[in-house]
Amino acid sequence: MIGLVQAAITLVMFLVILGGIVLIHDLGHFVTARLADVRVLEFGIGFPPRAKVIGVGKPHPDDLARPIVAPALPPGMAPGSAEAEQFLAAAAASATARRQGTLYTLNWLPIGGFVKLEGEDGGDSADPRSFQNAWLPVKLIILVAGVTMNLLLAFVIFTGIAMTGEPAVGVRFGVVAPDSPAAQAGLVPGDVVVAVNGQRHSAFSGQTPVQDLNANAGKPVTLTIQHADGTTQDVQVTLRVPSGAEQGALGIGELKGTPVGTITHTVGDAVQLGVQRTAEAFTLIIGGLADLGRSIVTNPTAPPPASGPVGIAVTMGDVLWGLGPLYVLYMAGLLSANLALVNALPFPPLDGGRMLVILLKAIPRYGTRISVRAERLTYAVGFVALFTFLIWITVFDIGHSVFPQTP
Repeated sequence: MIGLVQAAITLVMFLVILGGIVLIHDLGHFVTARLADVRVLEFGIGFPPRAKVIGVGKPHPDDLARPIVAPALPPGMAPGSAEAEQFLAAAAASATARRQGTLYTLNWLPIGGFVKLEGEDGGDSADPRSFQNAWLPVKLIILVAGVTMNLLLAFVIFTGIAMTGEPAVGVRFGVVAPDSPAAQAGLVPGDVVVAVNGQRHSAFSGQTPVQDLNANAGKPVTLTIQHADGTTQDVQVTLRVPSGAEQGALGIGELKGTPVGTITHTVGDAVQLGVQRTAEAFTLIIGGLADLGRSIVTNPTAPPPASGPVGIAVTMGDVLWGLGPLYVLYMAGLLSANLALVNALPFPPLDGGRMLVILLKAIPRYGTRISVRAERLTYAVGFVALFTFLIWITVFDIGHSVFPQTP
């Protein structure tokens, strides 16, 4: 029963976090489109099918002043035919939608949201406020705004954690080597090295006091030691120079990371740390993408070195129940920065791919050769490829969850 409750909480948490990250991304597109006076037909929370229209924006003054004129029928379409009536009805509905302002909708699939812009599908549009008719830099700014918002979200998360207090990590040791600096200083198994020369490390930094011990080999240092009874003591120790890889500078073994309180940074340091960690998270996935590409090419039947939605949800659950909500929040920052990089890739229909197509179409003499049909087909093929990839990686996620011992 407890397992079912934990699984349900994990699922809800995953949907809220992933949905929030995606929604923030689309909010960037929405806000910049509105600021650039590009028509936003719909801003939806969740994905269709539509559950409810929760609001309608105010119509633009230019739209109210512009009369609704029936468009000319396409060549070969007979007036009065069923096809012509359907075409005119769709045109009238589109014109009416433009006059009523942006639709704000709630949709059934709780995975983020979406923004629908007039003319974003590459087709010709007579609307002067359509995305298709916007100035080239405006189009690029609208598309890159989603990536920017995800990076900003990651920065806010990392900075907020640094300001409010992030967990510090020490090293508990279970063995003290005879005649070692640790033995001479009176350290005993079960003690914890909290800091070296006052330097403590965040659990999110990827470092522990072990690196500081190795860096100060042969030097006198001040160790902050936490004993088994909870008391803390500063101990003066002269570290040795290890004679081999198996010998440490302090002479301790059976090392295990352990929490030792929190580290709170000043506003300035927290902002600097937020920028640094956002940049690191943004570039972290580059190496992972390279490994993933090699895995797909060399051995597509082997488990990929990456996780899909199912794998991410399982990992979030393990982090939540094993380490706590703060670690889940930090993981959300990593996901937001990673999503920013993925969306910046020049692969349709991702934002980077759409920017690439727009730039290609802007090339004089050559861009006009890219037809609307070719553009839409490119987006459709890219969408199918991405969906197929998600299915492929999800199969391995599920297999790993059901058969965790499978190599």
